[in-house]
Amino acid sequence: MSRLNQHSLSNGWSFKDGQDESGNSWMSVPAIPSVVHQDLLANKKLKDPFIGFNELNSKWVNEKSWTYRNVFQKPEVAPGSIIVLAFDGLDTFAKVKLDGNIILESNNMFLAHRVDVTKALEADGEHILEIDFDCAMLRAQELRDQDPKHKWASFNGDPARMSVRKAQYHWGWDWGPTLMTAGIWRDVRLEVYTTRIADLWMEVQLTGDHQEATVSAFVEVDGAAGSHKAKCTLSLRGREVASEQSTVGEGGTAKVTFKIKNPSLWWPHGYGDPTLYELSASLADGHKELHHASKKIGIRTAEVVQQPDKHGKSFFFRINGVDIFCGGSCWIPADSILPNITPERYQKWAELMVTGRQVMTRVWGGGIYEDDSFYSACDELGVMVWQDFMFACGNYPTWPELLESIRREAVYNVSRLRHHPSIVIYVGNNEDYQVQEQNGLTYNFEDKNPENWLKTDFPARYIYEKLLPEVVKELAPDTFYHPGSPWGDGKITSDPTVGDLHQWNVWHGKQEKYQVYESHIIDFHNKADGHERRIATYLIENVRMTTDLETYIYITQVVQAEAMMYGYRSWRRQWGDDRRCGGSLLWQMNDCWPGISWAIVDYYLRPKPAFYAVARVLKPLAIGVQREHYDWSVTHAESPKTSKYSLWIASSLLKEVSGKVELRFIYVQTGLEVREQRVWNDVRIQANGTTDIIVDDIIDYTVYSEPHVLAARLWVDNEVAARDVDWPQPFKYLDLSERGLNIQRDFESDDLQSLRVSTRAPVKCLVFEERDGIKVSDSAMDIMPGDEQFATIMGLKGDSLKYKYLGQ
Repeated sequence: MSRLNQHSLSNGWSFKDGQDESGNSWMSVPAIPSVVHQDLLANKKLKDPFIGFNELNSKWVNEKSWTYRNVFQKPEVAPGSIIVLAFDGLDTFAKVKLDGNIILESNNMFLAHRVDVTKALEADGEHILEIDFDCAMLRAQELRDQDPKHKWASFNGDPARMSVRKAQYHWGWDWGPTLMTAGIWRDVRLEVYTTRIADLWMEVQLTGDHQEATVSAFVEVDGAAGSHKAKCTLSLRGREVASEQSTVGEGGTAKVTFKIKNPSLWWPHGYGDPTLYELSASLADGHKELHHASKKIGIRTAEVVQQPDKHGKSFFFRINGVDIFCGGSCWIPADSILPNITPERYQKWAELMVTGRQVMTRVWGGGIYEDDSFYSACDELGVMVWQDFMFACGNYPTWPELLESIRREAVYNVSRLRHHPSIVIYVGNNEDYQVQEQNGLTYNFEDKNPENWLKTDFPARYIYEKLLPEVVKELAPDTFYHPGSPWGDGKITSDPTVGDLHQWNVWHGKQEKYQVYESHIIDFHNKADGHERRIATYLIENVRMTTDLETYIYITQVVQAEAMMYGYRSWRRQWGDDRRCGGSLLWQMNDCWPGISWAIVDYYLRPKPAFYAVARVLKPLAIGVQREHYDWSVTHAESPKTSKYSLWIASSLLKEVSGKVELRFIYVQTGLEVREQRVWNDVRIQANGTTDIIVDDIIDYTVYSEPHVLAARLWVDNEVAARDVDWPQPFKYLDLSERGLNIQRDFESDDLQSLRVSTRAPVKCLVFEERDGIKVSDSAMDIMPGDEQFATIMGLKGDSLKYKYLGQ
């Protein structure tokens, strides 16, 4: 019996145009994993498609087939061992040949493959591995043409994309380029062994009082005889907690059960420590270990609470018995060229989520089932994951071969991901039910016969309401499954009383045409329909326009930050209203290329002002003050006579605390107070909910006619715990010159500047410039007279401090 040995096949590859038969056109591949765009770039056959208009000059790559080749030596093999060729990901139509013989054909990017090549490698010496990658774009179009009766309704990209199990955003989206990659996009290796641990997973039962956990560990063994034993160990912070041995049964699986007293639980960040145990398993032949595997796991419960309430039916998350307001963002792939994303880069993204106080991220269904390192980072940092299956914005076909491929895809990925405590929900698709509604496709919620669904013009219902929930129930029975996003018990997807919904009103809808400033490359890197008109509309409604590009960019960021803040502030307030709003996941956290989009952090991991605005609203204690909306466009800029306003505190703390609340009324022009401030001492702040201080009080503008801000502060333990400012809207009617802003350096070193910020008159959205290597502790700040604020800037290293504020 021999120990499992892995032989990486990351090096020694070459590639060529699949149609080139000359034999002398092979080019080198720096390393695997890779895709053809990376390898063409390395061989100077392609210009960077992320720069300028180079995406257009890369189109030829999308329309070709490619061949990859590796000549390798047969590894040393002990008697009785088998040799497996393992692919963790092939993108997408791949025909694998070993010494000229076809050993694998794949058409699903989201699957891993294991091929027994023991007999094929009987001969010692060199062997030739060759992979033909057919053109996914052309194959998709051929498949679409073969099913003309299907209604190929979709948003974004070529509708033919729905016939192929490839990352859908590769066909282009309203925030990303069209880059049809092909290649060995995840690891490839040879494995030599007599027996191995094929899978290791667990099921956890936690008592209601959290005093005891039952951890059932399962070890699936490949190639083992029934006499083998598997030893499982559970450890916490390097200390063994429990250990037990079990015989591998005839089905190739061993099971052990641990009883853990007073377990340390996994919590979302901000609610407790995201404690991880290590579950390990080993197979041995006597005293010789044959294979060892380990995974980090968490002990926790996760529920989606759906109960009738005064608003309809709730939809919120409860972790370890605690209701969680899920403030966070949606996640798209962090690169159009996926092998570019390193584990270190995933770690930095997850750290930004925590810095931004985002407790949940949503892996969007038009991308990929992410790399293990993404979920591990979320596990370690306490970021909950909403995991879509990979279907987005379309009416997907369901011919039998495709359904079988989807089933295998779901089984593989749920099996791969089910041990991650961060994953708290699986969701069938992104907006496919909206496509059904908008195209009038058949959906009879009362018809519960899945075979009937396949006969309608919306056959994909079968995928979301039968195939996928069956897989989740079998492989991850403790994880909630939701058919789609948005979806709510068969009701219209925009129904706010049930399920989840996608709020698009602030961007989509009727827009009057208006010509925005000419900037061709910038426009090219914004893939959203009508973006010029929409951006211009929101800018003109709210701020004074400028012809300076740098300032123009800044004010777009101001408007985004304001829009996000307004939404989050309101939704978080509704958390306390019988959980009317269970959370909000903004679109979107990140970009897949350097583009103009809704992302709150750019491709280079530099936060935008909206990132900081949302982080403030998601503080454990957040104060909110807001006047009722007054539509200037309807009244033709006539000033209101009166205005209602409200003041409240939102808390995610799990205990009640007391604090002092202060509300000031400050004249925008001078910084003087137009009326006496209001103060509330010893306010008892409700735990994990909302505490109203003022509800619909009245400002009489015939008395207080000067444009003034409402500046609120919350004090806890003699420190300012939270701030909020409500400004007269829109900003374009305000004179924001001559602010008297003062930025002093309290401390300065080569790598750090500590700043003290004060002002004579109210300052809107003070933004410190984000540059590579520079870290800003806070930005997009509103500064009020008499209220100094502080920020630290790391990484300037002698460079000048740059900042902007509205009206500067």
